[in-house]
Amino acid sequence: MQNKNKALKSYSEEQDIRNIKKMREILVSLPPFCRQYFRGIETTTSARTRLGYAYDLRIFFEFLHENNPSLNALPVTSYKISLLNDICKDDIEEYMEYLSYYEKDGRVYTNDERGKARKLSALRSMFRYFYQSELIEKDVTSLVPVPKRHEKAIIRLDSEEVSELLDLAEDGQGLTKAQLRFHNKTKVRDTALLTLLLGTGIRVSECVGLDLQDINFKDRALKVHRKGGYESIVYFGHEVADALQDYMEERMTVIPKDGHENALFLSLQNRRITVRAVENLVRKYSSIVTTLKKITPHKLRSTYGTRLYRETGDIYLVADVLGHKDVNTTRKHYAAIEEDHRKQAADIVKLRSRDSGE
Repeated sequence: MQNKNKALKSYSEEQDIRNIKKMREILVSLPPFCRQYFRGIETTTSARTRLGYAYDLRIFFEFLHENNPSLNALPVTSYKISLLNDICKDDIEEYMEYLSYYEKDGRVYTNDERGKARKLSALRSMFRYFYQSELIEKDVTSLVPVPKRHEKAIIRLDSEEVSELLDLAEDGQGLTKAQLRFHNKTKVRDTALLTLLLGTGIRVSECVGLDLQDINFKDRALKVHRKGGYESIVYFGHEVADALQDYMEERMTVIPKDGHENALFLSLQNRRITVRAVENLVRKYSSIVTTLKKITPHKLRSTYGTRLYRETGDIYLVADVLGHKDVNTTRKHYAAIEEDHRKQAADIVKLRSRDSGE
């Protein structure tokens, strides 16, 4: 059994292989020069990022094929790299407008500012690569501004709602009869999972990717495979440790399906739990606790980040713990709290001591 486990690939390795396979399928439908681009950025990007770029570039070339009369007669796979020199600023702006609403294979697709910004980022990456490689004469995408994002208010649970959510996962009060039938089988796992998300702020993808060997109870630390492909150590408190210990006692009595022996969190089918399953269980419990907030695993992450920032006031610590590479990403999300801190600072520094007896 021990030798078999050593041969098993980690969750992140399995995901990389899956993404690489999908990537190869998409490359068949792209212009040949895209292969050179993706080889060129392989050492600086994750397989997941490259797959996302490939999906977005496919939409761009399909747009050109459908809307440009001179290209419509040619298959996308015959496009030459010289085509990129013929694309102007207007073409990119028309593409951005097209992304707002388009139809494909009977389905309607829309993109908000965030979706458009991501797709423009993929285009910019490709044009920049070929321009810096001196294979095209200009980088027209640099002339097109990134769509301005309208930031939404952060939705999070307050302290009372957090307590109610964890209590509900433990005792099941408020669940329907149908939900209660499964609750006895999942309550220890669900409590541990929710406690972990709320107590560390890790992403749901990082949570489902945890393996048994990633937990160090002695140091109360997790080895997390971060978005972007790198590893990070995340520390957890006593409440998380207690919940995980309770679950570990139950987990070690379960015989996982082949290929899932290392997974920390298992489904009722004894397979590694999926992101979708975690999203469903968060929705199930949170909909009972609060009907006014749409809570997702990411909102639990925001809840942790908010509480950590309120307690420490250290934006750099929050950025590090949440795995944000750029502290400005963190600052953007918690700007309202920073404003509170700045207001509090107004009365902290005293210029003159005033004696009430004077």
